[in-house]
Amino acid sequence: MVINNVPFATVEWQEVKKERHDGESGYAEWRVKTFGDIRVRIVEYSPGYKADHWCSKGHIVYCLEGEMTTELNDGKQFIVREGMSYQVEDKSYPHRSSTEKGATLFIVD
Repeated sequence: MVINNVPFATVEWQEVKKERHDGESGYAEWRVKTFGDIRVRIVEYSPGYKADHWCSKGHIVYCLEGEMTTELNDGKQFIVREGMSYQVEDKSYPHRSSTEKGATLFIVD
């Protein structure tokens, strides 16, 4: 990742308006800030959330709260709990996420 043309700034995440995104089941609420080509999000997933698509975008993901299962399209599954992270490159390892009890993630992509 190359970070260019992004001046120093702070973000008061509670002031960033939530965007609702429905999943196959449940929903996700995104708080999004964009800095040049970099998107930074705090995403709150409802209990019972399951993504409605396979994602091929690269991410750096840190679990702030709860537990999320990320499934790769080859069937492998990874559980990410509070305090854990994962990273994946663009255009490889198609993945989708789900959570039984809900989770909050900090995502950079």
